[in-house]
Amino acid sequence: MSDGQADDIRQNVRESYARVAEADDKGCGCGVPTSCCGTSPETDELFSVRLGYSAEDLAAIPEGADMGLGCGNPKAIARLKPGEVVMDLGSGGGFDCFLAAREVGADGCVIGVDMTPQMVSKARRNAQKAALGNVEFRLGEIEYLPVADGSVDVIISNCVINLSPDKAQVFRDAFRVLKPGGRLAISDVVASCELPESIRNDLELHSACVAGASQIEELEGYMRAAGFEQVSIKPKDESRDFIKEWAPGRGVEELVVSAYIEAVKPPLTTR
Repeated sequence: MSDGQADDIRQNVRESYARVAEADDKGCGCGVPTSCCGTSPETDELFSVRLGYSAEDLAAIPEGADMGLGCGNPKAIARLKPGEVVMDLGSGGGFDCFLAAREVGADGCVIGVDMTPQMVSKARRNAQKAALGNVEFRLGEIEYLPVADGSVDVIISNCVINLSPDKAQVFRDAFRVLKPGGRLAISDVVASCELPESIRNDLELHSACVAGASQIEELEGYMRAAGFEQVSIKPKDESRDFIKEWAPGRGVEELVVSAYIEAVKPPLTTR
């Protein structure tokens, strides 16, 4: 992929999610922007329950944080502990950050990173509503994270890494910022077959979390090349029921599926 093509993808994604951040409509999640981001007309809350969040989770976040933008629940696999430092790649309105903040407590902290200024502003407003002192949001690209080396215990992300045109660099930088023994806990889409060129070149479907999906073997290769161990990628076939709503009539549910993705940065060895 040329630098120009990568820039086109980033700009289209940034513009698409800026519109989502500014929209007053309910239920705008991953999907083609012209159809309210492709989700069904159900409320954000019902959609989030389908993704694996509990009623308790939904009651604990400020109004406006749940934007229906995910494809799973990374908190379900993150095994967060009090005092940990958590980073959310592509934090959107802050939904997963606020849930993580409850898990790590006052001695921990959560940093959300998003490349869309409108999303960062929305998340900061939501944080004010929640009156949480252990959450902050930073503007930045997930390929080049705005944090120091070895400063993060856990990286979470929800249906965002597929949007990057340079996934290998995403995992290299994730490895850089994690502490030894740090871990990835990601929900994202993976391609269940080689995507047709007509799909891969469709910018709308890229922003819809479809065209940028990688196959499992490719993703695992990126992660292992970056240095990660204990790599696990588990597809969730039931996710096809809501993926088909991202681009109605396009048959995308036959091409991509949500998956839980986990890995660990090796701990330091002592002699």
